[in-house]
Amino acid sequence: MNVSQTIETEEDLLPCLHVKLYHPQQSSNSLYGLIPLGKRSKHPAEDPLRLGRDGQACTVALLDTRVSRKQLAIQAYYTPRSRDMLFRIQNLSQRAQLSVNSSALDYLEVVDLPDKALIRFGQYEMLIIRESGEAKASFEVEFEVLTVPPSRETCTCEPSVTPVSDTE
Repeated sequence: MNVSQTIETEEDLLPCLHVKLYHPQQSSNSLYGLIPLGKRSKHPAEDPLRLGRDGQACTVALLDTRVSRKQLAIQAYYTPRSRDMLFRIQNLSQRAQLSVNSSALDYLEVVDLPDKALIRFGQYEMLIIRESGEAKASFEVEFEVLTVPPSRETCTCEPSVTPVSDTE
């Protein structure tokens, strides 16, 4: 393979993770103050994308003391059978479970991310949508804030605890 085949160019379509964030108190708190909202940012594929409270240890920091210093990591990878960049998510919190499409992950457990995944931890909900691309060495991440929980959009709401009367 020659050098021109291994270097990414500006024309390469980068894979992108669209991350849509929601927290019930996001309007009254500046939880996302350190996140570049509405802009695609390039990330090296060999480095995990870490999210948590610690801005030095994490790529993406949430301004919330209830979030673990290191909450989760998203790692890009390839398989011998696929040319698509795939992703897996790992729970880095020792005190909080992470759920991926309603499947719970405990500390250091890992699961492959499907093309569309609903991630939950604490009161946070994140809808992550993977967009394919051709580049091999990096990917993009784009964050946005949702005004309603993504679980409503994806019909994966938690069952209601309020009993419904069937006598009406």
